[in-house]
Amino acid sequence: MRLNALLLLGLVASSLLLVRTAYESRRIYAELDQARGEQGKLDAEYKRLEAEAQAQGTNMRVDRVARAQLKMAPPLRTEIVDDPAAAAAAAAAGAAP
Repeated sequence: MRLNALLLLGLVASSLLLVRTAYESRRIYAELDQARGEQGKLDAEYKRLEAEAQAQGTNMRVDRVARAQLKMAPPLRTEIVDDPAAAAAAAAAGAAP
């Protein structure tokens, strides 16, 4: 009789532990599924922001912003200045280690 009671107590404890473990497993799996969904949203947001940042840095946009907001214009005349002394100094600096 005592052995039966002890075995019954062990069976009940084991059953409760099994139910608790199954519950925890389902809860953790639900959290994992939710985290994967959030990861997908964050990945999509990251790609959108990356594309937006790329678009912000295009030459056409920079040119448009420079003209509109900064009131800049391309130069009317370009002059190329040839300085033989500076060219010689640069060549000497490049040749020397």
